Amino acid sequence: MSDDIDTLGEALPREIARCQELLLDYASIGLAGQFGAAMIRADIAAATKAMTEGDLPAMILAYQALKGCQ
Repeated sequence: MSDDIDTLGEALPREIARCQELLLDYASIGLAGQFGAAMIRADIAAATKAMTEGDLPAMILAYQALKGCQ
């Protein structure tokens, strides 16, 4: 068992990538998936903005939001 701990700087980009993959699943649903896809895009945009600005509290909130995307 590995006890490696991810930093937010490592985990947030990984969550962004995971959610971008989710967008493909939502696109395959068609019209019914557009609302969910829009919500995920908004979360990805918020995470990207927080990272770009170096806003740590916003990065933490964005990470939590992305973790909730399914």
